[in-house]
Amino acid sequence: MNSVDNMASEQEKEWKKRLSRLAYRVTRNGATERPFTGEHYLEERNGNYHCICCGHLLFTSEMKYHSGCGWPAFHTEHEDAGIKRIIDLSHGMRRVEVKCSKCDAHLGHVFEDGPHEFGGERYCINSVCLDFKLEEYE
Repeated sequence: MNSVDNMASEQEKEWKKRLSRLAYRVTRNGATERPFTGEHYLEERNGNYHCICCGHLLFTSEMKYHSGCGWPAFHTEHEDAGIKRIIDLSHGMRRVEVKCSKCDAHLGHVFEDGPHEFGGERYCINSVCLDFKLEEYE
């Protein structure tokens, strides 16, 4: 095993140790949590949503809206998120998978049925991929 493979293997071991079984399956293997079950689905407090694997800022509460899809929905990504988009042809559909730009964690998918006033996109994100940090007031 070369040093790059060894580093990747060590990172996988760390994620398996640190993440819940479901978070690992979703972020590292592209699984999906069941709709209407996620911790952040109905979250309405002010704060920021970070990647559960690496802590990279992905979304803010101002970008979140209730789409009724069963998962947290965001109309825009944070300007520094740089979320990667990958064509996903699985399950007999053509979708656009979204991944963290820093650690390649699977986050969910983006669809073109979001609020028109924000560009028309809906980021449909698995709650288990997100670490919500409550906004603190001074």
